[in-house]
Amino acid sequence: MRVFSHTCSNTEIVAALGAADCLIGCDDDSDFPVDVVSRLAKLGRDLDLRVDEVIAMKPDLVLTSLTVPGHERIVDAIRAAGIATLVCDPLSLADIYDDIRRIAAALGIAERGAALVAEMQAAMPRVERATRPKVLIEWWPKPVIAPTRQAWATDLIELAGGCNPWGDIDAKSAPLTDAQIMASPPEVIAMSWCGVKVANYRPEVVSRRPGWEQVPAVRDGRIVAISEEFLGRPGPRVVEGYRQLREAVEYTLIANGGTRK
Repeated sequence: MRVFSHTCSNTEIVAALGAADCLIGCDDDSDFPVDVVSRLAKLGRDLDLRVDEVIAMKPDLVLTSLTVPGHERIVDAIRAAGIATLVCDPLSLADIYDDIRRIAAALGIAERGAALVAEMQAAMPRVERATRPKVLIEWWPKPVIAPTRQAWATDLIELAGGCNPWGDIDAKSAPLTDAQIMASPPEVIAMSWCGVKVANYRPEVVSRRPGWEQVPAVRDGRIVAISEEFLGRPGPRVVEGYRQLREAVEYTLIANGGTRK
């Protein structure tokens, strides 16, 4: 089967399923696994995908998504050419698992999909705690944009033993005011800025915000950098995002006199 992947997460899912040999091309942002994407034709980013070139490659299947507003136009153009598409638009962690299963089934390797999901679930056990530190994941620093109810990142926070104070906002993500943040001051702040390399994350951007010096995460130096590729991509590497979140939560509890699990 000849497969074109339009998004990073789908590329990573195919590779994790052991089906990288099916891939004939991908979007410009797909950067992992390096040995896989380095050999693939890259035909544009997100809404700038060169659809005519994708069609000319004659894929049997295009894996795409609706996670970026406007992707519908890309999907419609590919379908109009008579090419099969599989569209992912996950909100929750359960949705990510479902997408992995759907992609595996479309590739004729359903059993690998089930095995990958089971492996991920085993690697991300739910941490049960009486006390759950408040965690702010920043998708963007100015304004502060955070995951809310319809977000797998909120699921990851809960699994890792923390809580998302803004998890009751009925949206995928939302800009937060200083007043909203001060009403539930976070004990952990995870910078996971979209489109920014983790090497360029700057804790001082957070700590120097006026009035934030008394936010527990700032006061106690609990500002961590977790690459968006681990928290913001709905694929197998959310396991690493969970691991880093759990570590940050556990060290916060230790600092406050608790114990690790």
